Amino acid sequence: MLLTGTMKINQKGHLEIGGCDVVDLASQYGTPLNIMDESLIRTRCRYYLQSMEKHYPDFEVIYAGKAFLTKAMCRLLEEEGMSLDVVSGGELYTALAAEFPPERIYFHGNNKTVSEIEQALEAGISRFIVDSFSELDLLDSTAQKIGKKAEIYIRIKPGVVPDTHQYIQTGQVDSKFGFGLSDGQAMEAVEKCLEKKHISLRGLHCHIGSQIFQTEPFVQAALIMMSFLREIALTKNIQLLELNLGGGLGIRYLENDQPPSIDSLISSLAEAVKSKASEYNYPLPKLMIEPGRSIVGEAGTSLYTVGTIKDVPGIRRYVSVDGGMSDNLRPALYKAKYEALVANKAEEPREELVSIAGKACESGDMLIWDVHLPSLQRGDLLAILSTGAYTYSMANNYNRIPRPAVVFVRGGNSDLVVKRESYEDLVMNDMIPKRMKKIRDELAQKAVNP
Repeated sequence: MLLTGTMKINQKGHLEIGGCDVVDLASQYGTPLNIMDESLIRTRCRYYLQSMEKHYPDFEVIYAGKAFLTKAMCRLLEEEGMSLDVVSGGELYTALAAEFPPERIYFHGNNKTVSEIEQALEAGISRFIVDSFSELDLLDSTAQKIGKKAEIYIRIKPGVVPDTHQYIQTGQVDSKFGFGLSDGQAMEAVEKCLEKKHISLRGLHCHIGSQIFQTEPFVQAALIMMSFLREIALTKNIQLLELNLGGGLGIRYLENDQPPSIDSLISSLAEAVKSKASEYNYPLPKLMIEPGRSIVGEAGTSLYTVGTIKDVPGIRRYVSVDGGMSDNLRPALYKAKYEALVANKAEEPREELVSIAGKACESGDMLIWDVHLPSLQRGDLLAILSTGAYTYSMANNYNRIPRPAVVFVRGGNSDLVVKRESYEDLVMNDMIPKRMKKIRDELAQKAVNP
């Protein structure tokens, strides 16, 4: 059984996380419920910082906010000494609303709008990661208009293709992100940066993908990036002294998954950068990484209540729960696989082979196919494990299903960090045009006076 962090089975035979009985959490907060193991999140942040400190002299660990971001998460990151990357005006607004230090914010995205750029410049964020020539022009003109100078990294496509799902490969040549090396666009981008009066080129960035189980692709990308830094120095007579190698370390979704340790990744990257700096007689750049999934992924548990149980004779038993692709899109989008247990029957034998269906009106809304679980009845509590990353952040209102609540658990205490959406929330922004109201009044009048 895949138990991580503070998870354990208590004397009642219930799943316990952060010292909180999950059955009690369901009673208090309802389901679906996203439960985040705060202690495990903090531990993973510290692992990254301690490993970087051990292996490299000048560094910054930048959490990838798209994995999971709320105001409480921003506050946790600040307390743990982490920086933050954002990819939209909404993520930036969340960070600023939580009073996260703007000088520790990095702004990604392949299509930043003028309003987002203005928002970031006015806030005084640290760096923009630039993805295209048109963005360079837009950033320069916007910075000029408001009297600011934008400090940037150029995002590079190093041509490294890791072994992961094609939707989360981002370092290959054919990608919507970044500038290619092999086609000369990366060097052309450097040249254009040097021509811009309201842009300051401070370093390079790359990110090869996500949920990666080998250190070799990361090392290969680091070596390529160091080679490009040297090429820039030799041809343009400038030394860029900041290098961001992105994130992408995999986590355990299934019990037999074996991702590299955080320390093995950091030590490999640090050695690659230091060895090339020595070989090239190049100053050691400040080294940055952007972990997201590997910080929050295994800390999250999605809790559901079992509803309809339906047998297709001789084929399959479908067990439906009160959530699905509206709160966890990954199985439908990526065919992502998870493990599960019955939180109120955690020690009972797994006698039944079932498939876990979501409640959305889609045949593809299946959370888990073919999993062995204890005998289930309506009202049982199903816990799906390792759902801390890219679940709440991708939650949606398909079928007008409200998004779930999120709680942090730690030391026997639980704190609500995101309220459950109500039906009133769902219609809060809906508008009925006046012309429709007028027609309705006319129809009502005709009904009274035919």
